[in-house]
Amino acid sequence: MKYIIIGAVAGGASTAARLRRLDEHAEIIIFEKGEYISYANCGLPYYIGEVITDRNKLFVQTATSFNQRFNIDVRVLTEVTGINPDKKTITAKNQVSGDIYEETYDKLVLSPGAEPIRPPLPGISNNGIFTLRNVSDTDYIKKYIHHHQAKKAVVVGGGFIGLEMAENLHGLGLDVTIIEMGSQVMAPLDFPLAAIVQQHIRSLGVHLYLNNAVTGFEQTDGGLAVNLKSGDVLDADIVILSIGVRPDTRLAAGAGLKIGEGRGIYVNEYLQTSDPDIYAVGDAIEFKNPITGQAMVTYLAGPANKQGRICANNIVMGNVQQYHGSINTAIVQVFGMTVGTAGTASKHLKATGIKHMVSTTSSGSHAGYFPGAQLMTIQVAFSPDNGRLYSAQVAGFDGADKRLDILSSVIKRNGTIGELVEFEHAYAPPYSSAKDPVNMAGFVAENILLGRLNIFYWDEMDKIGGDDLLIDVRSPEEYLSGYIDGAINIPVDELRSRLDELSTQKNIYIYCEAGLRGYLAQRILRQSGFDHVYNLSGGYRLWKNCKAETEQNGIELVC
Repeated sequence: MKYIIIGAVAGGASTAARLRRLDEHAEIIIFEKGEYISYANCGLPYYIGEVITDRNKLFVQTATSFNQRFNIDVRVLTEVTGINPDKKTITAKNQVSGDIYEETYDKLVLSPGAEPIRPPLPGISNNGIFTLRNVSDTDYIKKYIHHHQAKKAVVVGGGFIGLEMAENLHGLGLDVTIIEMGSQVMAPLDFPLAAIVQQHIRSLGVHLYLNNAVTGFEQTDGGLAVNLKSGDVLDADIVILSIGVRPDTRLAAGAGLKIGEGRGIYVNEYLQTSDPDIYAVGDAIEFKNPITGQAMVTYLAGPANKQGRICANNIVMGNVQQYHGSINTAIVQVFGMTVGTAGTASKHLKATGIKHMVSTTSSGSHAGYFPGAQLMTIQVAFSPDNGRLYSAQVAGFDGADKRLDILSSVIKRNGTIGELVEFEHAYAPPYSSAKDPVNMAGFVAENILLGRLNIFYWDEMDKIGGDDLLIDVRSPEEYLSGYIDGAINIPVDELRSRLDELSTQKNIYIYCEAGLRGYLAQRILRQSGFDHVYNLSGGYRLWKNCKAETEQNGIELVC
C-alpha cells in the first residue's frame, strides 16, 4: 500500500507515525510546503518571548529524524498543487528546484491546516507587520524585534494567539496595545469571564481597545502608524496580526471534494472525505458539534493529534473507529492568569435555542489557611431538565487547568452537574480544599436546578423596581469600600435579628462578594416567610468586573 499525507505538522505527522506503527511495509510519503515538520506550533509565542530559550526544543521531529525512526519519505519545501481523485494522483512542486511531478497513492490524507486571515488593508505589506503561523514567521519576528530594538507593539486581535503574543511581548519589556474588533477578548468565553480577563489585562498597564478595528497602516520615520476606525492613531515598532484563521480548503475544493456548511472539508465519522480513498484531519476539517449538532471547525492541536491516530486506524483496518467530535476544550495563559473553556458557551447555546441555566462561583485554589491560595472563578451552563453539563469556563491562577480538565471530561461524556457534586478529588491543603472548586460549582448548580436557590445575573439590575429591596449582606467594612447603587447593608450575621425591617410582600435581591453569603441569606429569608428572594450569581466581584467593562474605559464604579 502507498499512503500520501499532505501537511506534516500536528494531524499529518500523527497520522504518518501511526500508519507506520500499524503497517511496517507500506510506502509512506509526507509532503510539507514549509521547511519544518512536527514542530510545537503552540510554543512559538513563548520562544519569541524568551520563555523557551532553546529553539531546538520546538521540534518534536525533523525530516531526517522522522525518516530514520519511521522509515517515512518526508519531502519538505514541496507543495502539493493539485489532486486528481480519478487517477489517484497528486501533483507536487519542489520549491527549491522548481521541479513539478506526480505521485500515485492508494490512500491520501489531507492535513493542510488553516491559513491566517490577512485583510487587504492599506499598508498591510509594510515592514514590521507580521502574522504568526509557523517557525519561519517566528524567526522573522524575533529577529525584527532585536534588530530594530522595538519598544512599542500593537497586537491586532484578542484571541488566544493574540493574547499569548501580547503577554510575551510585554514580558520582553515592550509597551503593548491590543486591538479587538469585537466587544470582548477571547470570543469563546461568555462576557462575565472575559470581563475578569480584561480587568486583569488593564491592571498591568496593557492598553486594550475593544469595539475597534484597524483601517490601515502607514510607514513613518519612527516605525508604523496604526490607524483605527475610532480615529485614533497608534505608534508601533512592530505589529502582530492575529485576526484569526480559516480552513485551508483550496486543494480539497480543487479536487471536487465536498466543502461543508462550516466552510471546512467535509468528513464523515471515520474522517473520510466525500471520496472514500481520501481522508482529512486537523484544522481544515469540519464535523458536528457534539452539543449543538451544528457543523464546526476547531483550531486545536489536541483534537488534530487524536484525529491523526483515528484516521490511521481506519485507513489500515477499514473504518473501525469513529471520531466523536470536539467540545473545543482550550486554555491560555494571559499575563499570568489561566483562562480556559470547554463545551458551548451560554451565548452560543442561546443562539441555537438550547435551554440552559448558568451558575458562577468563586473559590480558593486550595485551602484558605494554607499560604498562596488564589481566587478561581468557574462558570457552568447546564440543562434545566436533567442537569447535563453543556459548558465550563475557568479564570484563575494555580490549579485552574486541573479544574478545567475535570469539567471537560464530564462535558465530553454527556455527564451532569450531579457528577460535580460527587466528584472525588485528591485533597491536601496545598492542592485543594475538602470541598473542591469543582464540587462548589456542582453544589450551587444543583441548588439552582432543584429550586433551592433563585438567582439573578449581573446584567439584570434594571429588573429591580422602586418597591424592591437590594440588600448587601457583606460586612459594613466591605460595604463602605464599594457597593451597588441603591443597596442597603444588612450583614448576613445580623439578618435573623433584623427580619422585621423587611417586607414579605416585596421582591428582595441579595448580593455578597462571591455568592455564598448571599445564598445563606436567601435560605434564612425563604424559610422565614419571604418567598421572593434572589441571589446575585457570582456576587459583587463579578458584577464589578462586568460593570467596569461596560463603562467607557472601565471607569470607577459607584462607591
